[in-house]
Amino acid sequence: MVDAPILLPEGRTDDKTRLGYAMVAIAATLFAVNGSVSKVVLGSGLSSLELAQIRNTFAAILFLAFLLVVAPSRLRVGRRELLFLVAFGLVGIALVQWLYFVAIENLPVGVALLIEFTAPLFVALFARFVYKEHVRRLIWVAVALCITGLALVVELWSGVAFSTVGVTAAFGGALALTAYLLMAERERRHRDAASLSFYGFFFAALLWAIVQPLWKFPWSVLGDRVSLQGNLSEYSAPVWLLVGFIVVVGTFVTFSLLTGALRHVSATRASIVEDADLTNSPISLSWSMTALLSTPNSFASS
Repeated sequence: MVDAPILLPEGRTDDKTRLGYAMVAIAATLFAVNGSVSKVVLGSGLSSLELAQIRNTFAAILFLAFLLVVAPSRLRVGRRELLFLVAFGLVGIALVQWLYFVAIENLPVGVALLIEFTAPLFVALFARFVYKEHVRRLIWVAVALCITGLALVVELWSGVAFSTVGVTAAFGGALALTAYLLMAERERRHRDAASLSFYGFFFAALLWAIVQPLWKFPWSVLGDRVSLQGNLSEYSAPVWLLVGFIVVVGTFVTFSLLTGALRHVSATRASIVEDADLTNSPISLSWSMTALLSTPNSFASS
């Protein structure tokens, strides 16, 4: 059983709620930038599964190293908690990562983000009909406005046909992201963000190691150089450097911020802030990067 998350009373916040919102906004921006970089890496020859595997594996190593230095006692796990952490790693981490990479491999980054960030709607529906909680009308309005804003950003009215595989993967990723937010919010009452992230990435890495043993990973690809594509196609970068960015900035930093923020804001509000940050994207770093690393019609065509 998954307990209902403890939500703050209506109209009240804890003394770090603003910090929580800021953490989510920064995480959303990094998430979008990471999507553009990941799209470039997928063009190097690495498959979506291989990129998910190396991302999860090295992120787990980073979180483990951090905890061993700072607070090794946080690695303790009780038997009752273990099954939850396994589910969190497989659904909330492994599926989110893999399905997102499949989506951006088959769709423009902007469209994949639009679909995946329908997660706030699913979080609100889950809170209302499963947890039987009252969800204020303002929350529903905020969800609708955020999704509408994202649709305007990617110009869905252009009527371009999209990949069925990509759209299916993106919606699957949205559901997995919903599970991540709800599970992380629940577990943050008992465990710190770093150790929760470590176990999530650890069990995700174990899954990929079973699907594809590490000795079969195409390590030689990391030494290649890949074009940055789009408006930056005349420039190239080593694959290992881009993967390093994905692991450190796009994963270690991003997931630390998002998981840590759930201590101060609810999953529903956190997911809405993520959408809102992307809706303001025309003047943000995230979509500036997407524009640079994409063709002029990348938001409207695959």
